[in-house]
Amino acid sequence: MIVWVNGAFGSGKTTLVDELRPRWPEVLLYDPEMVGYVLRAIVDVPSGDFQDLRLWRRQVADLAVGLVEEYRRPVLVPMTLVNPGYVGEIFGALKDAGLEVHHFFLKVSREVLEKRIDGRSFTPDNPEQDEKVRRWCKERIARCMAAADTLPSDTVFLDGELAPQELADQVLARVRAGGTSGV
Repeated sequence: MIVWVNGAFGSGKTTLVDELRPRWPEVLLYDPEMVGYVLRAIVDVPSGDFQDLRLWRRQVADLAVGLVEEYRRPVLVPMTLVNPGYVGEIFGALKDAGLEVHHFFLKVSREVLEKRIDGRSFTPDNPEQDEKVRRWCKERIARCMAAADTLPSDTVFLDGELAPQELADQVLARVRAGGTSGV
């Protein structure tokens, strides 16, 4: 089973995952950003967004499938993924491999997203880089918010402004209602 936690930058994906992990000890945490960082160290990313690399999308799906097959445990994936083609490509590969995919999207107002992004430090020792990352995240808010209308019909939308404990309760209730054994 794959549990994908999606949403704009600043929507609370990491906070929700941090709340879920101790309550769901058998879950494996898989951050596809790491795949992007590895690829960025090897090849150029002309657009600046590693999601635009076909190899990134293929490796994200392949590694998720491999984790489930090898370890027979559910996999929790916190990652902003809003390009409809990329969502279809990755989720299609996961489903083609026979995996159950639970897709959650955290909806948060623009004002709250901006406030959360402004309150984060991405590179504490480099204020210029911090500001550059904040700007990059903010430039993608509109696209992320608009993506809600293009996501798969089985996407579960959650109010990302709720307390992390409430959100974790909702995710666990949905996943457990699916009737799977956890893999």
